Amino acid sequence: MDLFESKNIKPMLIGEMQDAFDSPEYIFELKLDGERCIAYLDNDVTELRNKRNMRMLVKVPELTNIHKQIKRRCILDGELIVVKDGKPDFFEIQRRSLMSNTFKIHLASSKLPASFIAFDILYYEDHAVTDLPLMQRKKLLDKVVKENERIAISRYIEERGVEFYQLAKQKQLEGIVAKRKESKYYLDKRTKEWIKIKNLLDDDFVVCGYIFKENGVISVVLGQYLSKQLLYKGHVTLGISTADFHIIKSMPEISMQPFNDLPSGNDNAMWIEPSLVCTVIFMMKTSKGSLRQPVFKGLRDDKDPKDCLLN
Repeated sequence: MDLFESKNIKPMLIGEMQDAFDSPEYIFELKLDGERCIAYLDNDVTELRNKRNMRMLVKVPELTNIHKQIKRRCILDGELIVVKDGKPDFFEIQRRSLMSNTFKIHLASSKLPASFIAFDILYYEDHAVTDLPLMQRKKLLDKVVKENERIAISRYIEERGVEFYQLAKQKQLEGIVAKRKESKYYLDKRTKEWIKIKNLLDDDFVVCGYIFKENGVISVVLGQYLSKQLLYKGHVTLGISTADFHIIKSMPEISMQPFNDLPSGNDNAMWIEPSLVCTVIFMMKTSKGSLRQPVFKGLRDDKDPKDCLLN
């Protein structure tokens, strides 16, 4: 099946996390704090789909015409971002992706417009280019995209990963990604040829319930899967917005807690259908797997709960 016609691409994922390093065999790009997206672009139309293959153009109508910036029919891998105060703001693109009201979407798009930042090309003219080495794909990407304020190409540097990471950390950005120059693109695979180098650690969890505490404080109960078993991964209290909690509270309640093993301290929890995913940032994980200083970053609808796996 032709990749462009089927429009069902699951992108390649990062399979490794390391400390910053230097190497002539790698390029280094900023890790943008947005939502991963595949763009199908030809002469007449733009189609944007997230990792769950959900259509995203209805959420970011300001990107309707980015196909006009493309010289050849292509499929691009990249990140949907909203820039606020000079850097990508995850909360803003997350808020947009969860909106359903057309008027509010158009209001948000005029106030803080989204952009698509392409970092890879998977298809050119009439054929897949996933078997080409990364640096050849990068040259093809430069050839096909005419940049404007709504679509741009991710910049990279070669060899000097440590210095680049320190700069990202200084600017309080999320981190960088190292990519082996000779790496091919493997659809729907995790690869150790792409390496995440994070300033702040984060992970994705299933939202399993919530607890009302004193003084109106709310804690969200977290879980992750090990095989088909949902494991309890603690609570997060800081950073939960009113809008996100409204979505959490609106989920169908279930009468039984969803874990095989549940520690004490959850007697007052309200258990919900485990169908929401959230991202939590934290300083480190303890030897027992608990999160140190966790902060709720936001809900995300581009990831299936079954893909929230215990690391």
